[in-house]
Amino acid sequence: MGHRLNATALREYDIRGIVGETLNEADARVIGRTFGTLIARAGGRRVVVGYDGRISSPAFEAALVQGLNAAGIHAVRVGLGPTPMLYYAEAELEVDGGIQITGSHNPANHNGFKLVFQHRPFFGEDIQRLGRMAAEGDWVDGSAGSETVDIMDRYVERLLKGFDGGVFRIGWDAGNGAAGPVVEKLVKLLPGKHYTLFTDVDGHFPNHHPDPTEEKNLADLKALVAKKKLDFGVAFDGDGDRIGAVDGKGRVIWGDQLLAIFAEPVLRDLPGATIIGDVKASQALFDRIAALGGVPMMWNTGHSQIKFKMKETGSPLAGEMSGHIFFKHDYYGFDDGLYAAIRLIRAATDLGRSVTELRGAMPEMVNTPELRFQVDESRKFVVIDEVLARLRAAGAEVDATDGARVNTPDGWWLLRASHTQDMLTARAEAKDQAGLDRLLQQIDLQLAQSGVSRGEPSAP
Repeated sequence: MGHRLNATALREYDIRGIVGETLNEADARVIGRTFGTLIARAGGRRVVVGYDGRISSPAFEAALVQGLNAAGIHAVRVGLGPTPMLYYAEAELEVDGGIQITGSHNPANHNGFKLVFQHRPFFGEDIQRLGRMAAEGDWVDGSAGSETVDIMDRYVERLLKGFDGGVFRIGWDAGNGAAGPVVEKLVKLLPGKHYTLFTDVDGHFPNHHPDPTEEKNLADLKALVAKKKLDFGVAFDGDGDRIGAVDGKGRVIWGDQLLAIFAEPVLRDLPGATIIGDVKASQALFDRIAALGGVPMMWNTGHSQIKFKMKETGSPLAGEMSGHIFFKHDYYGFDDGLYAAIRLIRAATDLGRSVTELRGAMPEMVNTPELRFQVDESRKFVVIDEVLARLRAAGAEVDATDGARVNTPDGWWLLRASHTQDMLTARAEAKDQAGLDRLLQQIDLQLAQSGVSRGEPSAP
């Protein structure tokens, strides 16, 4: 007898759902058994498992391990920690795959699984196939055990390998997420003066939601930077694979702006390298990469998509607006918010300019945040196809890498379908407000022609 997983939990990049509604412990057991079957059939025997600080995570972890064991797969348990610590363990230990139990930055009653298969991201069709195998009960039978490995200190040591950063005054906000204990260890080992916020792991997230891409969640960090007169501050999402940052004046440094800072030392070391940004990133980023002698590449949003493209192009550095930063340069190529924080210290040192100066040198653009609006799941990709067809017929300058990104003399606008929700997302950037208004009119016109309205943008 098979076990049908809720179709809404089988996402493009991971498995995610609402605890007790679309995802439960029985599902966790089945995910372990099915993933374990795939590993076993590929000749593997060991999978490393970690989990984040959510209330439901320990029970999900126990069930997942039972499932792996039932497929004859030995579980290497690294316990509570950020997702990049699990990625590190998967890269360094003798294992054939890895699973992190995490709800990332989603609400407290959500949870999910991020999967790595033989050092490769496991996404898209892989996840759909796992769902089909589970429904059919297509499993191998076996028995195996587990062991516990304490990897956090080794991970912290790796974050600091080759550290050549200077002395700064820095604020760190872990948002009660899984990055907290690692932050506490890091700040004891770094030079300079460090102030931490909310490093105790608490799955209720009592202080603010752990999503540093929402500016309101950076209010505590901004206040700390102002009060203590710090050089800059960094913040992490619930599972630590994304970074947020503010400079000494409290200005947010967005994901694409961080990437522009990181690109400079990397391109000094590797002239002419390809650096990848996602389709939501500012044109200023791509122009900056080119000005530094790099090859800018625009690619699909989504951590699995970016990792895949980095491998294909040999890119040493990539990033997304959402704060996922991927360093292959001197690191493994996975998204790691904590490592990005260390590289920010090193970049400011290497470039001989404060983070505030680096942020201040960025061209000032007028842009929208990511605008999200609900659309029926069955229509979301169809709308994008309709928009692309009309734009092409009109001879517009369009990039269709991931949705529709249109360049006009005013700037650019983007309309894309979310892979993880029944949403369309839009973004626009111009040199002034009048230009931005014109771009938003173009978006609204295209939506209206497909029978959709932006309405009140829903909160992410």
